[in-house]
Amino acid sequence: MATSDTAAPGTPALDPPALKALLERTLSTVIADWVRELELRVIDAARGDVLLALPVTPRHVHGGGVISGQTLMAAADTAMVLAVTSQLGEFRPMTTVQLQTSFLRPVPGDAGEALVHARVLRAGKSLAFGDIQITHGGDRRVLAAHATTTYALL
Repeated sequence: MATSDTAAPGTPALDPPALKALLERTLSTVIADWVRELELRVIDAARGDVLLALPVTPRHVHGGGVISGQTLMAAADTAMVLAVTSQLGEFRPMTTVQLQTSFLRPVPGDAGEALVHARVLRAGKSLAFGDIQITHGGDRRVLAAHATTTYALL
């Protein structure tokens, strides 16, 4: 997993188990209750780089038989909050300023899970910029959605 090359000065480095614990704690205590219902799981993480699993469940599949765009955008936004948290070495209040999402291919309702890969492109004192890719399809990954984000660090 690649890491972001921009770190805030004085940012503590966390070993992998401590980083995963920080991200799981952030998921369970900071993220809104309805977003926790997505059941996102941290698969891998490094500074500024997070990989989550998004289970594809019937509650997130719309009448067309594919996962809803709202679910994918919520997962992308949440993944980037965790990526910024991993970059900073701690959770810091932040808010989404911009989330631009392109839906490239549908995620079928029977896909099992999608992977959400978020990485920080740049983090400064007051803003963080990121990139998210959502894929599905087992060994042959299909790019389903791509998003770019800007966050204000409060």
